[in-house]
Formats: sequence, structure tokens, C-alpha cells
Amino acid sequence: MRRHTLVAVLLAGVMLVAGCGTYPADPQGTLEKVRGGTLRVGASPNGDWVRISGQDTLGTDAVQGSEAELVRQFAQALGADVEWTIGTEQVLAEELKHGGLDLVIGGLDDKTPWSTHAGLTRPYTESRDGRGSLHKHIMLVPMGENAFLLELDTFLKSAAAPA
Repeated sequence: MRRHTLVAVLLAGVMLVAGCGTYPADPQGTLEKVRGGTLRVGASPNGDWVRISGQDTLGTDAVQGSEAELVRQFAQALGADVEWTIGTEQVLAEELKHGGLDLVIGGLDDKTPWSTHAGLTRPYTESRDGRGSLHKHIMLVPMGENAFLLELDTFLKSAAAPA
């Protein structure tokens, strides 16, 4: 009798795990929507991280800088086009929170106040400011979109790896 109970419990556990779907998951389907589609990116100007070359013309070259280039490479890896939205961190974080963006860049670091509005990538690079303070740079993604976050983190890790 004990053996049958153990087998039943193990079988129930396997069925439960199999029914959970894939992990990590995106409740809003961000990765699935972006792959082969459009990556909606909020860009907040911040030094060499994000530069805007023209407020009126938001063509593919209007958003420049090291993070903009990383975003273009990430989008290319997903077979996606990039749609840029320019704004302040506050406006872009709110837009991300409410589903209007898939990603926010702007030289943000891991001490960002927007962590209550968004998911954060793992720090992918570091820099020091003029006072010598260390900054660990991250990007913002929609809260809970873990498959998308994992895909971006994996990309950023490989992009930051020495050649």
C-alpha cells in the first residue's frame, strides 16, 4: 500500500509540473510579440549611453549611443524592428508600467527608483562618474515578463563578453 501511495504522489507531481507550461513565462507575451515583430523602446537621453540626434525626426539613426546600439543588435537577433519613444525616465517608466513599451534605456543603474514600476536586467556593464562612484548599468523591462527578461539578459551577457 505504501508503494502505491508513493507512486501516486510522484505521478501527481509529474503531471502538475508538466501542466505548468514553460518557465520562465511572459504573462503579457512580450517575447512572443517582439520576436519577428516590433520592439517598442523608450529612450531617455543620457550622455554617451543614449543620444538623440533630432527631436523632430525619429528615423533609425535619430537615437544613438552605446545602449541604442545594443538595442538594435538585440532587435536584430529577434528579427524585430525597433520603434523608438523619446522621453524622460519618469514618463517612460510609466509607459512601460502600463504596457506601452517593451524596454527602457537611458544609462540607468541598479539603484534606479523605477524598480517598483519595472523589471531590471542584471547589470551588464559598469562605469564610474566624475566623483568616482561606481554605477552598474541595467535596462528596464515590463514587470513579470520573465522570458523576455531572460532573453535580454542572455543577449547582454554575450554582448558584454570579451571577444
